[in-house]
Amino acid sequence: MTTRAWPVTLTEGDISLRPLRQSDARQWRAVRRRNLEWLKPWEATLPPEAQGQGDAIPTFGMMVRRLRREAREGRTLPWALTHQGNLAGQLTVGGISWGSLRAAYIGYWIDSQVAGRGIMPTAVAMACDHCFDVLRLHRVEVNIRPENGASLRVVEKLGLRREGDRAAYLHIDGDWRDHVTYVVYADDFPQGLLARYRERTG
Repeated sequence: MTTRAWPVTLTEGDISLRPLRQSDARQWRAVRRRNLEWLKPWEATLPPEAQGQGDAIPTFGMMVRRLRREAREGRTLPWALTHQGNLAGQLTVGGISWGSLRAAYIGYWIDSQVAGRGIMPTAVAMACDHCFDVLRLHRVEVNIRPENGASLRVVEKLGLRREGDRAAYLHIDGDWRDHVTYVVYADDFPQGLLARYRERTG
């Protein structure tokens, strides 16, 4: 594992997390179009109270520029998820807080064509290990809609602990949606989350 915090690429077999870049635009859009119905129920949307206040769903270019700026400021780790060299999704460590909290959250999505193959659990494990081993964070959380069975399987495969429920936590698919919070702490798995996942899956 590299000791460089960002930019950094993490690799396990044919799965990689690398910095998201502007040149990913064409492939990113193609994957998103192909997965429109697969992703729509879990996509963030703007609530009515945000209308007319300067908020807008960003273009790909705007998103990458914002994420790069936040990465330089130490608040975000914006990765493209690749499988066998092809863009297969996205994983972002966001809300990075330092000081006495030292915490972050992880959000992700994956191409339905490669879902269910252990790619996302591997990616989340790599990201968590980087957060703990390199950034020296204390806590990482994943917030998931209780209806999102595929995403729940990711955290369950990794053995993250269910912390509790958050009512009306995020505006998703046109309304404020409840979420379930799963967490992992730096000292939960001394051998690392990826090593533990490898052990559990043989």
